[in-house]
Amino acid sequence: MSVVDNLNGIIANIPSHVSLVAISKTHPPEVIMEAYNAGQKVFGENKVQELLSKYEALPKDIQWHLVGHLQTNKVKYVAPFVSLIHSVDSAKLLKEINKEGGKNNRVIDCLLQVHIAEEDTKFGLSQEELHSILSNPAFTKYANVNIVGLMGMATFTDDMEQVRREFNGLASFFADIKQKYFSNQPSFNTLSMGMSGDFKIAIEEGSTMIRVGSSIFGTRNYGVN
Repeated sequence: MSVVDNLNGIIANIPSHVSLVAISKTHPPEVIMEAYNAGQKVFGENKVQELLSKYEALPKDIQWHLVGHLQTNKVKYVAPFVSLIHSVDSAKLLKEINKEGGKNNRVIDCLLQVHIAEEDTKFGLSQEELHSILSNPAFTKYANVNIVGLMGMATFTDDMEQVRREFNGLASFFADIKQKYFSNQPSFNTLSMGMSGDFKIAIEEGSTMIRVGSSIFGTRNYGVN
């Protein structure tokens, strides 16, 4: 199966209200262009340096999403062009994104990353930390960030019922957060959950954005770290 066949197969099996982020990390520009030429315009990268090189090399109408952990000292590099940051996991990072957004005269769309997995290795805010950020008066003064939803990554496990529970819990939390803090903000409408191995369950549980890499591009064997 080619990249194009894989891409079309996924698009054909997701509802129209669910957006697809093609996770292109470690894949070279020529492979990304196969998906681009087939109509895919939204791509996700998890490392700032790789994202920068691809942004320079590839068409400028691509919407680049940063899906990996973002260090505050690297925000300045992506602030001029990034379409969506999926992985806001601290008040400090949110403050920095707002600052760099201001320098670039941009309002940067962000997702707050919620820790839902039973693994310590995953980044993300606890529910208490997320409430703390949104209820802090400082947050209301951030003119250059726009929180458009939440993101979460399920536990890496073969137990799909556990994965379903984690997604279900995040969907419920999303609804609560929307009602409490964003009831008058239509742009708060994105629940990013689900990857190659679990996106079908994620969609069943309410995901509106899935992040799919290996099911489109195959396993990564390009020698890129």
